Amino acid sequence: MGLDGGADWGADYSYNHSSELYGIIDLMIDAGFDFFSDTPSRKDPHTHSLMLRRYYQMLWSKDLPSGQIFCLSMAKEKYLHWSKFTMSSDAISDSYRGDKRMAALISEVKSDAGELFTLGSTIGAYTIFLSYRVDRKNTIIGSRGMNAKIADRFDLTLESVRRHYTVDESQLPDVLERYNNYFELFVDFKGYVDFFLLQDLVDSEYFVRYFLPFDGFKRNRAPANADEYRALKEATAAFIQARGQRMLASLPSSTDYQKSQ
Repeated sequence: MGLDGGADWGADYSYNHSSELYGIIDLMIDAGFDFFSDTPSRKDPHTHSLMLRRYYQMLWSKDLPSGQIFCLSMAKEKYLHWSKFTMSSDAISDSYRGDKRMAALISEVKSDAGELFTLGSTIGAYTIFLSYRVDRKNTIIGSRGMNAKIADRFDLTLESVRRHYTVDESQLPDVLERYNNYFELFVDFKGYVDFFLLQDLVDSEYFVRYFLPFDGFKRNRAPANADEYRALKEATAAFIQARGQRMLASLPSSTDYQKSQ
């Protein structure tokens, strides 16, 4: 049995929606699983949680909008990879508890920060981006964290991705363009959103629903006061929970597979 009570995936089970593995494996995830619980003390789940990698492999090994099959492998020398693309884990939420510049604010909202940190340790709060550098320049993960107009906020990262597809001005134009061959796999912004189950962060027209009122990238986007922090926390928490349930619903079970035969 696997760590989550399902099948034991071993080191490298790559699969897709037509795989015969559906006949023998009941693909299950726990939307409330805390990835720190299978991570060594003082280590980062992004690097050290085997369960997180397995969840990624289960969720994202599927048909791409481009018609290819994104069949992720868990080879030992790489975190996750498919074809020429190597992936890394990244967080959708940020409680800012580790940011010394935010220490005074976090002391005011300590309980809210703790709740956001805990919820941010579940699968709805995680995603993947490309891990390798192009021309020795920063990755998407590094760029969105270092850009004060985004401040690691995923809603603003997603807005930058939307603008990449529509060729509008954004805060991450150069880094997103460096990885354009990856974004082409999803064809358009809708394809990207649907693939990574981000529908709860967009409206019916696929415009981003911001966690805080959007001013067009004019100011530092980290929360400026306790009220903003709590508003950000509530919006982020609602998205994480909704996305976690969407992830559960996205995985066919072995019963679904058998009915299709």
